[in-house]
Parts: sequence; C-alpha cells; structure tokens
Amino acid sequence: MNRTQSEIFNPGIGATGNLSLRVSAATLAKVIFEHPGNGELMLALERKATLYEAKNGRLVEVKSQPFGGAIRIQNLSMLHDVIGDFHFDSHHSRAEQDFRIIIRPSDWETVREFCVQHFSHVNDPILETDPGRELAEEFFDALKINLKPEQYIYNPVATVVENDPAPTENIHAQGVLTVRVYRIFEVRIVDSSLADILMTNSESLSHQTLCALALEDVMNNGKGRANAILALPLEHITEHYLSISPEERNAPVLFETNWLDETVSLVLEDIPVPKYQRL
Repeated sequence: MNRTQSEIFNPGIGATGNLSLRVSAATLAKVIFEHPGNGELMLALERKATLYEAKNGRLVEVKSQPFGGAIRIQNLSMLHDVIGDFHFDSHHSRAEQDFRIIIRPSDWETVREFCVQHFSHVNDPILETDPGRELAEEFFDALKINLKPEQYIYNPVATVVENDPAPTENIHAQGVLTVRVYRIFEVRIVDSSLADILMTNSESLSHQTLCALALEDVMNNGKGRANAILALPLEHITEHYLSISPEERNAPVLFETNWLDETVSLVLEDIPVPKYQRL
C-alpha cells in the first residue's frame, strides 16, 4: 500500500479534516426454521451475554438480536474514488475491512446511495452482498458447529437505513455518532438436524448460565462474552411487536423474559419503526 492509501485508510476517529460521522453497513438475517416437534415456524436470534465494568462492579447484559454483522469492503479504492478520504473506526475494522468507517457528514447521502447501489448486485466485487460469512461465524460462536451452505437457503428482502445519527454501543467506537445501512435477508434452515440443534440450545441454556459463561470467559482472558440461540415462535413475536407503539420499537423490547434489540423489528414483516427507513 502506498503512502497516500495508508493515510486515507489509517484508523483514527476525526483525525483528518471534519471526518466525524461513523457509518455502519451490515447484514441482518431473519433466520427461520420449523419446530422439530410441532412444525411451528420459529425465529432464531443470536442471544449474547456481554460483561461490562460498571461503577458498582461487573454487570452482565443479556440481549438477543438478529444474526448478521458488518459488511466487508472488498475494494477500498472504489469507495475512496466516490467520497475521498475516510477512516476506519478502529484497527479491528481496518484489519477486517469492515464497513465501519468515519466520513464527512456531508458525504452521508453519497455513501448511502453507494451502498444501496452495490447491495443490488449478486457477487458484487466492491461490497460483500450475501450473509454467508457472518452467519457461519456467529453459528460457530453460538453452537460450535461449522454451518454449511447446503443447510440453508437465503433471499434478500430489503434495504433499511437509519438516517439520524445516534451514539454507537460498539466497543471499538463507543459513543461515536453513527448512521446505518442494513441489508436484510430471509434465511430458512432446511436441515432438520440443525433445527434440532437450534431448539436444544435455546431451551437448555438459561440466561443465568449464559452470564456465568461470560464471567468465565473474562477469567480466561477473554472479552467477557458468551453466545447462544434464542428461538421464538415467529407468529407470537410478530403479534407482540404489533401490540406496542411504533415509538416503543425504537428501543430494546422486553418479550416475556427476553430483551430484544431494536433491530429485531427490521427482520419482521410490516412492522414500522420511526427511526428506520425501509427502501
């Protein structure tokens, strides 16, 4: 990489000019499967226990969210040709070439349209346009299995944007004002043995067990995290979201004993959320 490119892509928040707005482009997957016992359609979410250092000691939060993660930028130069200089939000994002970047606020509309345009291409050479890599990584984190392409089928559903900047909770750029672009997919598990594994994991691991695993992880020099599956009846969770106000969907939602990230609403059908624009 030559000197000019090194300066352009060097991670650092707001280090050059007015690079101050963080953009996160990510996939979200509506992972569904048939319940092995009764055939009911289930929604599988990633259940995450995360340890935080609080004033009164350590706190472990358990929250569930759709599978998915940062889209990989496969050609950095093409993005630079469109907007000029930008920075990654961290060394981690730079190493992975994750689409978590710091731009000029005035470039947001251009970046948003860049994402929308490339999301529509199959096997796009500029941006990653399928959910397979993130699905495989997160299934391994939660289940310690290697997800195979023949175990599921997927289809793109929509693109959703969050135009109003909000502070991110991402540990690599905590508090930085962020706008977002999501590519939504429906992923159907077609392997009945994998459906069994998903249900068993969801039913056998309590929140308390997951919290204990996160504490054990940090004691073993990890980051204080533990992942599992939360499987919920798709019809019931959809009815619950329809029963609350659109404004309540802007924040995490409590369903039975489970805190669900606000992005869960994005993978459900016909659930309007004020802060998101569905394209």
